[in-house]
Amino acid sequence: MCGIWALFGSDECLSVQCLSAMKIAHRGPDAFRFENVNGFTNCCFGFHRLAVVDQLYGMQPIRVKKFPYLWLCYNGEIYNFKQLQKQFGFEYQTLVDGEVILHLYNRGGIEQTASMLDGVFAFILLDTANRKVFLARDTYGVRPLFKVLTDDGFLGVCSEAKGLIHLKHSTSLCSKVEPFLPGHYEVFDLKPSGKVASVELVKFHSYKDEPLHAACDTVEALPSGFDLETVKSNIRILFENAVRKRLMAHRRIGCLLSGGLDSSLVAAVLLKLMKEMDVNYPLQTFAIGMENSPDLLAARKVAAHIGSEHHEVIFNSEEGIQAIEDVIFSLETYDITTVRASIGMYLVSKYIRKKTDSVVIFSGEGSDELTQGYIYFHKAPSPEEAAEESERLLKELYLFDVLRADRTTAAHGLELRVPFLDHRFTSYYLSLPAELRVPKNGIEKHLLRQSFEDSNLLPKEILWRPKEAFSDGIASVKKSWFSILQDYIDQQVDDLLLEKAAEKYPFNPPRTKESYYYRQIFEKHYSGRSSWLPHYWMPRWVKATDPSARTLKHYKSATQE
Repeated sequence: MCGIWALFGSDECLSVQCLSAMKIAHRGPDAFRFENVNGFTNCCFGFHRLAVVDQLYGMQPIRVKKFPYLWLCYNGEIYNFKQLQKQFGFEYQTLVDGEVILHLYNRGGIEQTASMLDGVFAFILLDTANRKVFLARDTYGVRPLFKVLTDDGFLGVCSEAKGLIHLKHSTSLCSKVEPFLPGHYEVFDLKPSGKVASVELVKFHSYKDEPLHAACDTVEALPSGFDLETVKSNIRILFENAVRKRLMAHRRIGCLLSGGLDSSLVAAVLLKLMKEMDVNYPLQTFAIGMENSPDLLAARKVAAHIGSEHHEVIFNSEEGIQAIEDVIFSLETYDITTVRASIGMYLVSKYIRKKTDSVVIFSGEGSDELTQGYIYFHKAPSPEEAAEESERLLKELYLFDVLRADRTTAAHGLELRVPFLDHRFTSYYLSLPAELRVPKNGIEKHLLRQSFEDSNLLPKEILWRPKEAFSDGIASVKKSWFSILQDYIDQQVDDLLLEKAAEKYPFNPPRTKESYYYRQIFEKHYSGRSSWLPHYWMPRWVKATDPSARTLKHYKSATQE
């Protein structure tokens, strides 16, 4: 996890512009570099480093003797860099996994490069010999990337939007800062002036398709067919492989643990593999909640079962409320459920950074979207419509859960790893018949639970624990976190302000005091940028006015059973 930033064709003094690069310093607390491009005095790279692999030669932009005309700035982890080296005979100059991007590009161009990378990434690649600039982002947008391109060809690129919104330029930048689409690469011509022109934007991978890099994966072809035992076995093999490849790190590994199915499975498989690999430190797991919240109690059970070094972070409503503005600034969104769920994750990340030496943090993001884990999936009219909804949620992950997970951890200089969004795992799961993936017997994620039923990885009551939204599970059953927030905000926002909300904020107008309050804070920091959120996250097929699972009729707390 790092912060990348680059400008091409700046009209303003670069020493002034680089102040914007400092807005993302939290993403890389270990080192910073600012470098001009030879021959292009108005082009430059900025890089904030979190040293996770190759602590000696890992600074960026990466340049190697073999390709002196290539400049690479990337954020992410490429898990198959050693397999690619073996397959194509690449001679690496460093131990940095991202160096493979230079070799792949030299061998087969940008399309093959992006398609062959097994990992999470956002990168800026400059080819001065051919006068090209390339941007690319991984399939689900696990690593963030924003860009701004003016009519006269000034291009700014950054891991977070906050590193672009205050750039100086002779023409207005007003509405142009936008997220770079996941699963795409873009090609620009670099003019002698340092300005650029966009040539093409290409989608290089659809999450339903088996990735091109599967051909050189450590797990070879799986048994075909959709009989239940084969499917369950394949799910276990691919998920374990997804966790194993993400163990690549020279820094201590930890794991977020809410006590729900997803984070518990990640933690259990992670600890099993760390033991097999003789990792010489215990796995630290981290749970957050208010006193006696469902998540804390469930996480305690899981930690005791798997034998992790468990940490509990207990917070009160005042601490949560005080964090709201910092959280919205970090997130760059005003989505209601994203803000709610981010507060706990922000506070636990803050604890990890201050109190422990864990830096690489595993988490369960992506499972709910992939395996139909949200409670409203019980109301899906048909398996086919449920499958379509699952795919829509995966496509929009970069706007919601993946955004939350990245920004809340990156705000405290941590690196997030999400095995449920492994390319091979997701493409296999999505290839299964729609009727296999729907909730069964009133239980969501039934197939995933079934697949691990005989593994003894988790206690039965955790494996079959009903879905709790993270923003709800951290509070008590008696009073949800969203209720606590709403009670506080009710005193902060006047009724008259809410009545006129649609006039003040015509795009995505706030309909509740809570959403108005979040929008006010967002506009304070990112005025006029409301289009970054195309729509609020809300459940489907139900008459919902609030995104919390606890407001749905189907919700039934495990403590009331």
